[in-house]
Amino acid sequence: MTESFQFLHPEFLLLLLLLPVLAIWKGRWGRPVAVRMPSTDDAISVGARPRTKVGGFMAFFGLLAFALLIIAFARPRHGKGSTEVEASGIDIMITLDVSGSMEALDFKLEGKPVNRLEVVKNVVAKFIGQRPNDKLGMLAFAGRPYLVSPSTLDHEFLTKRLADVKMGQVEDGTAIGSAIASSVSHLRDSTAKSRIIVLLTDGVNNAGAVNPLTAAEAAKALGIKVYTIGAGTRGDAPVPVQDAFGRTHLQTMKVEIDEEMLKEVSTLTGGQSFRATDTDSLEKIYDSINQLEKTTRKLKKFQQYDELFLYFLIPGLGLLLLELVLNQTRFRRLP
Repeated sequence: MTESFQFLHPEFLLLLLLLPVLAIWKGRWGRPVAVRMPSTDDAISVGARPRTKVGGFMAFFGLLAFALLIIAFARPRHGKGSTEVEASGIDIMITLDVSGSMEALDFKLEGKPVNRLEVVKNVVAKFIGQRPNDKLGMLAFAGRPYLVSPSTLDHEFLTKRLADVKMGQVEDGTAIGSAIASSVSHLRDSTAKSRIIVLLTDGVNNAGAVNPLTAAEAAKALGIKVYTIGAGTRGDAPVPVQDAFGRTHLQTMKVEIDEEMLKEVSTLTGGQSFRATDTDSLEKIYDSINQLEKTTRKLKKFQQYDELFLYFLIPGLGLLLLELVLNQTRFRRLP
């Protein structure tokens, strides 16, 4: 719910600029003389009396009345409204590898080496921000998949859940096939026109009971596209490991990603396959997916206004009437 204050005809407010000019004019010229003096002596005696301030108040009443009437003509009003965002018709399941190999320090953030998962979370958070009208869900996997968030339009909640994603929450391994099958299961009942899975992994399928291509066949049968991303430098990558004394040191390990299998999964389902070897390429990949799966923003706006002009019109007319009445009484003789 949003609230606002506005004038329907703000151009009338320009007339307020004339009030100081009118005030100066009235003070300078005054009203015509109401009483004629038979002699200069009488005039001197009148002038010797202290001047009353009632005449000044009368002029003030008139100017205030005109000011209130001008504001009333400008039609002030208080608006209460809301905006509803319709879903775009695209449901996306973000599927992230959180196996132990995601600790490899071959990516960078702000020039400093950080593990793959931290970079992925940073880039995915930006991707979520670029899809304000999509229902997004999130699934993580290592030795088995688990749901981080069901499909939702509450992206603030989704971003908070993303921040909590970490390694070691389930047994280690890389169950790519099970992750695809689970993602398909969560999208199966969606009525969206387009359903896609964006799966990121840095390894090969070595856990779970489902073959990745079998899971891809199920996705294809349901019309779900799978975009796959292989994350990791080519060759070797430094990985932090602990020795028997609990001390952490870096150990070089070979990066193994089953790119051929990832390409087959994407091709089979009508998606595309990508390889990210550093932070820049990973950002460009998510940007590319964002462009490939375009959405149209749909808004429904509801606005209700409370008219406020009577709060100015009635007092303005009242002051104007008061001035007219007083001008017909003994106050008309006052300067």
